[in-house]
Amino acid sequence: MSKQQIHKRLSSDYVKFILNEYSAKRLKAKEAISKLGIGRTRFYQLFAEYENDTANFNVNYYRSESTRKINPEIEKSILAELEFEKTNIIENKDVPTKRYNYSYIKKLLKDKYNQEISVDTIINRAKDNGYHLGKQPKKIHDREVITNYTGELVQHDSSHHLFAPNGKIKWYLITSLDDYSRKLLYADFWLRESSFAHILALQDIILANGIPHAYYADQHRIFRYVKNRDKNNPWIQYSKFTDDIDPQWKKVLKTLNIEPVYALSPQAKGKIERPYGWLQDHLVRTFVRENITDINDAKKVLKCEVSDYNNQRIHSTTKEIPNIRFRKAIREGKSVFREFKLEHPHKSVKDIFCLRATRVVDSYRRISFQNNTFQLSGVLPKREVELSIYPDEKTGKTEVRFWYNNNFIDSHIVKNDDLPIVHF
Repeated sequence: MSKQQIHKRLSSDYVKFILNEYSAKRLKAKEAISKLGIGRTRFYQLFAEYENDTANFNVNYYRSESTRKINPEIEKSILAELEFEKTNIIENKDVPTKRYNYSYIKKLLKDKYNQEISVDTIINRAKDNGYHLGKQPKKIHDREVITNYTGELVQHDSSHHLFAPNGKIKWYLITSLDDYSRKLLYADFWLRESSFAHILALQDIILANGIPHAYYADQHRIFRYVKNRDKNNPWIQYSKFTDDIDPQWKKVLKTLNIEPVYALSPQAKGKIERPYGWLQDHLVRTFVRENITDINDAKKVLKCEVSDYNNQRIHSTTKEIPNIRFRKAIREGKSVFREFKLEHPHKSVKDIFCLRATRVVDSYRRISFQNNTFQLSGVLPKREVELSIYPDEKTGKTEVRFWYNNNFIDSHIVKNDDLPIVHF
């Protein structure tokens, strides 16, 4: 028996011929059923229709009503959310996204109205009611890095956007992605971008997962010193050539023996740009709908979106949920994350994930740094000391830790406002 409907397989004339042969007793029911490829119940239904009106009998199928009808309440919800998108997002010049997101609306209908509907149905309603902009051109990424292990490469970047249009202030979104699993290892909003913000992202990832083999970043001055471009950088000397100076972020990588890899173009960072696009789109829509303007409220929404991305969504390239792929790789030994351990001479994570500087002790055993004077003991005049600088935005204070010949000698607390370079 064929699974395809009879009107799609056989002509009405052929079916009438078989039924006529059965009626004239030239075919047994079993033979007629076999030739028509249908079940016994369906056969006798067709034979009854044939006998009732032989002249007009046919097997053509006609729908009695439109299949495009859905529950009126669901349709009302779809059109209401599409209209909200059009008025508050698509046509709002302050919102940094100009396309409809039908998958987002599908999830919204389930969470907000407890209504289940397919994306295709939403798209059909959008097209029928003027809420469709057509296909958008896809970005072409001209270079991708292929990895075989989790921890082999972490892609790292930041994005500066008006994520919360009603707040009228742009925020920085700093994000890190494991290249193999596509899991977002770090994502957080910042009011301003600084070297130390990126260093704290390193700290968060490494304390939670271990030390990766390499980091993939763009050529922003925070990640790489480039001669001529960075001549006004307060941390360096202009006479140095490209890569002769290690920016603060890169110094942390070298301390942990992590290889820095630099993208040759923005298009080369396609794997981190795609999650950025997804996050930005979802975040902006949620912030507009919930009228979020405070960065702390935004951080809560971001946490939920990252969890959804890592634990619910099947990645279009790997065909796996990122966190499942990440954990599976670790179980199967397909990980090159190294265990993080404090090793000599470091006393604290503040000696690793920090800003660094050096100064020479004067004749009074003092040093001057950013208009602050520190009295030191345990070190002779004219000797060079190393400074580990660890700001804390929550307390508004910075701990400055002093080292001489790989020995910790002292620490001082300074207000962040009195040490402006920590914001660089």
